[in-house]
Amino acid sequence: MIASELLHDMAEYLDSRVAKVVINGDYEITHFEVKTVNDNVLALNYIVPVDEVSLITLVELKDAADNVLSSNAVNVPITSDHLMLQTIEVKEVTA
Repeated sequence: MIASELLHDMAEYLDSRVAKVVINGDYEITHFEVKTVNDNVLALNYIVPVDEVSLITLVELKDAADNVLSSNAVNVPITSDHLMLQTIEVKEVTA
């Protein structure tokens, strides 16, 4: 079993690595409404403006060197400015 403090530390490390969100491979978001760690969960809140994106098909989290940390194919139509909530839970996987 992994101690909850270590899971929290790993979520904090991930928080320090995430520098931006890239939508559909080209729209970069570097301002987060919320970027915080609670227990072992990193929570990101960011706004996707409708005048820049009308359909989200790919959400990537990248570090400052533009390395992909996480990539998710999605299908989210945007009809007005949209507040996105993205969470990443750090947890132990057991067989």
